[in-house]
This record gives sequence, C-alpha cells and structure tokens, in this order.
Amino acid sequence: MTIDQNGSAEAELRGLARIVGLSLLGTILVGMLSALTVGQGIDINLSADVVATAQNMLGAETALRAKAYIALLVFALEVVIGAGLFLLLRGSGQLLAAWSLIASLGAALLALSGAVFNLNAGEIAGNLAYSELADDNQRLLLTGLQATSDYTSFHLSLILSSMANAGFAYLFLRSGLIPKLIAGWGLFAFSFVATAIVARDFIPIIGHSAVTLSFMTSYMIALVSLGLYLAIKGVRSV
Repeated sequence: MTIDQNGSAEAELRGLARIVGLSLLGTILVGMLSALTVGQGIDINLSADVVATAQNMLGAETALRAKAYIALLVFALEVVIGAGLFLLLRGSGQLLAAWSLIASLGAALLALSGAVFNLNAGEIAGNLAYSELADDNQRLLLTGLQATSDYTSFHLSLILSSMANAGFAYLFLRSGLIPKLIAGWGLFAFSFVATAIVARDFIPIIGHSAVTLSFMTSYMIALVSLGLYLAIKGVRSV
C-alpha cells in the first residue's frame, strides 16, 4: 500500500511538472509570436525609439488590442507556472517557495498592467473623442506616456520574475528534482538578469547592448532548458 501511494504521489508530481514545463514553453512561444506579429513597431520593449513607437501606436488600434489580450493569456500561464513550481518545491523550502510564488504572481500582475497601457493607447488611437480633446501632438504625447508606462512595468516585472525564478532554481538545485546543471545555470542566469537590470540604471556601461544581449541570452537558455526538461522528463524521484 505504501509503495502504491508513493508511486501515485511521484506520478502526480511528474504530471504537475509536465504541466509547468509546457506552460513555460507556452509563454516563450506566445511571447515570440506576439513580438513577431502584433508587436512589430508598437512594442516599446523591442525599440528604444519612444517617438517612433508612439507614432506607430496611433495607427495600430487593432494590433494594440490584440497585444493586450495576448498578455491576458500569458498572465494565465504565468499563474499556472508559479503555483505549479510552488507545489513542486515547497517540500524543499516552504518559506523560499512561498516567497518565490508571491514574487512571481506580483511580476505577472505588473506584466498584465502592460495590457492596460496598450488598451489605453488603442483607445487614444481609435476613439474620435480624443481627436476633439487633444491635437495631434498632444495625442502623440499621451500615447508616448502609455508606451513609457508599458516599458517601466515590463522591466519591473522582469526583475521581480527573475528574483522569483532564482529562488525556484535554488530549490531545484537543493532538491535534486532536475539535473544540477540546469538548476545551477538557472540560478546564475536569473540572478544575472535581476542584478544587471537594476545595476544599469546606476552604471551606464552595463546598459551596453552587448551586456543586454548576454544576460537575455543566458535567461532564454535557462527558461528553455528548464521548460523542456520539465515537459519531457517531469521531475526525478528523490
């Protein structure tokens, strides 16, 4: 009976891990598709040119609304990921797992606020009332403010989610539920991202494109490797 119960519990954990892995890969795929389709020219996080982005947003009401609704899907996946990782790892450190869950949910909410800013921009672009309330330059300014707010919320979300993921990666490293190479790389990459984004606001050289490319590449490798392992293998027996 004990063997059957243990086997059932392990099967449930593997099933949960696969759901988390597939959800993680789903967020990556949806994010990439969004960036390559509806996000082209209107996503301030893909461009440093606020003026050009705001101008493009004024002529892209439908794309802005689509981008916002895609963010709702990503939010739902992020909630599944955070809750699933908490359930998988709470036995290895309940306090850190709970903190990481709260941080991940906070990051998801910050990212979701970007959907609000995109809907605002879509309203400014498509509602004729704004043509009466403001001239073209004022509408451009209002749209630019939405873009800047989206940029800020995205980067705060990235910092917070990286901190949460670093906590989960440490618990994976400690528990042995996944290979130490994947867990260790995740701990390094997520910590690197959170540290670099904060530091570049105070040390300009860290904002260099080469540094940004290096920490985002390490971040993507960590996410993809973790997602693939969990989706294919689940977790190890310990």
